[in-house]
Amino acid sequence: MSLENTATANSAALTDAGITPDKKTFLQSLTEDWWAVILGSVIIATVLFLTHNGTSIALPAYKWSGSEDLLNKILSPGNLLLILETGIVFLALASIAIALSGGNVGRFAAGFILIYILANVAFIIGGNKSVSYYGLEYVVFALLIGILMGNLIKLPFWLKEAVRSEFYIKTGLVILGTTILSADLIKAGLPGIIQAVIVVSAVWFFSLWLSRKLKVDDEFGIILASAVSICGVSAAIVAAGAINGDKKKLSYVTTLVLIMAIPMMIILPWAVRYFQIPEVIGGAWLGGTLDTTATVTAAGDLVGPIAVKAGVIAKFSQNVFIGVAAFFIAIWWAYRKPADQESALPVVKAKSPGLKIVWERFPKFVLGFVGASLVFSFLLPPKALG
Repeated sequence: MSLENTATANSAALTDAGITPDKKTFLQSLTEDWWAVILGSVIIATVLFLTHNGTSIALPAYKWSGSEDLLNKILSPGNLLLILETGIVFLALASIAIALSGGNVGRFAAGFILIYILANVAFIIGGNKSVSYYGLEYVVFALLIGILMGNLIKLPFWLKEAVRSEFYIKTGLVILGTTILSADLIKAGLPGIIQAVIVVSAVWFFSLWLSRKLKVDDEFGIILASAVSICGVSAAIVAAGAINGDKKKLSYVTTLVLIMAIPMMIILPWAVRYFQIPEVIGGAWLGGTLDTTATVTAAGDLVGPIAVKAGVIAKFSQNVFIGVAAFFIAIWWAYRKPADQESALPVVKAKSPGLKIVWERFPKFVLGFVGASLVFSFLLPPKALG
């Protein structure tokens, strides 16, 4: 296909999705990344304003342990009303961004309602005590629902406008930055900082090296390396966003991480006891090896309370590096990817891109993510979000 035909096809796809290719206004010229930063910042600022003025913000409950808990807590009229109100708020804010960027608000609203309902179903299933104990997070069930819908039925045209997974993920990641507190790493002291740097760096580079040895492409390898070296699903999502990675590859990595967490959560505590590893050392090993905080806590419970504390500290100190990793991965990928694309074309000589091109390719949501983390780490008091 020629470049002209490709451009025509892309333009048609944008038009079908309700996005105007000819961005004439400043707001329409803003990229999805910038809208994620703006929307995430508005949500954070609003919550801070309300909590600062003494207004308590109630969020829907999704954790339950039995049928009685499900009916009286999760499906109670009060909780269902909270779910509805939360959906309306997010729909209103997202619709403003969609409208100002040239999208079709009507189709977006219709599709958003269905997606929001399915997301809540995944949250409720993943909120079960027995399910969450084994490290099966809502992400697994969201993936299963998406896979079933994508393969069993033909998705309606109006739903496509609301299927903006990258927009939702990037907005969520900006908000997630408020929970990645560098102060936690400082409290862990110099040993915590050293172990986090060594473990994250060693595992990340080894995983990428092994991926290349196994003929796995770098895009897949970076997402996988970030997941296994930092904090599982969250790190995989951040890394995929930083390199604008393939959503299918992100789904594969997410599923792999969560599936592997179950046997590791059982085998590692057994190994700690069998080899008579001191509890504090065993807990630190669990925190540095298991990919998610939930599985670290569950595995630590099987060893002892000291193991839980040591494991959580080790895992939290690694989690802080998610922002640093995203920043450097984005810069490295912005330099590297254009060279790969140009070298694939025989008529174009590959060359290192300049700073302007790097800035254009740099995912701006990373700045929002890192900025939120720094503000909540050093400028705002603990629990500023209530």
